[in-house]
Amino acid sequence: MTSLDKPTTEETSADTSADDARAVTEAALFEAFGGVRGMVETVLPGLLFVSIYTVNKNLHMSALAALGVALVMVVVRLARRDTVKHAFSGVFGVGFGVVFAMMTGNAKDFYLPGMLYTLGLALAYIVTAMAGVPLIGLMLGPVFKENLSWRTRNPGRKKAYTKASWAWGLILLAKCAILFPLYWWADTTQLGWVLVALKIPPFLLAVYLTWVFLAKAPPPIDVFAEMEAQERAEEERKAAAAGEDAGEEAPAGRHRRRS
Repeated sequence: MTSLDKPTTEETSADTSADDARAVTEAALFEAFGGVRGMVETVLPGLLFVSIYTVNKNLHMSALAALGVALVMVVVRLARRDTVKHAFSGVFGVGFGVVFAMMTGNAKDFYLPGMLYTLGLALAYIVTAMAGVPLIGLMLGPVFKENLSWRTRNPGRKKAYTKASWAWGLILLAKCAILFPLYWWADTTQLGWVLVALKIPPFLLAVYLTWVFLAKAPPPIDVFAEMEAQERAEEERKAAAAGEDAGEEAPAGRHRRRS
């Protein structure tokens, strides 16, 4: 290998920085969207509902079993002192579905609140992307410790967040385009199994596209580190000013003693 073929220190440093940025992005997405455990907590209640209902067509048993497993997952997270936001969101979603199905007596209505939520979320992603305040940026900004700095100080990341929000919105709209006709035309078990099948693949596709867009974007601006640096600089300035004042007072005190 000649000297021209050998990677320079700058190139190696750039590759390392890119790898670090990708690793940070992967970790942040994993944390924000709950990872494997979050996906299990999202799928399991609905899977249990449709499994039991397929066997015995008992709405009450199916609904209570789904709600029970969602509550168990929250208790497990609380006992392990883990983050409970994904489990709690699952409980609320299942709870609304149970109440709605019990009120109407229609087992398909167990899925309707979640479907409406998906539709609303899809529209929120698209509307915020069109408005220049992409929802995915509002969600991930605190995770990357950049808050809203990407809006005015980091146009490359704003562009990436906008693309990611469009991806999420269109993927969720496509999911709704499949589910809502089935809500009207299919029976409960058919709708339930299709919904379970569509829980993970669209989610993984949206997360993957988000990772692709952010991995190519400029690194986030750590506003928390900037604030800490400003606080340290202010403390050092005050300490320096106090030292200068003490130095000026000392000669004055010696002059008074001599007189």
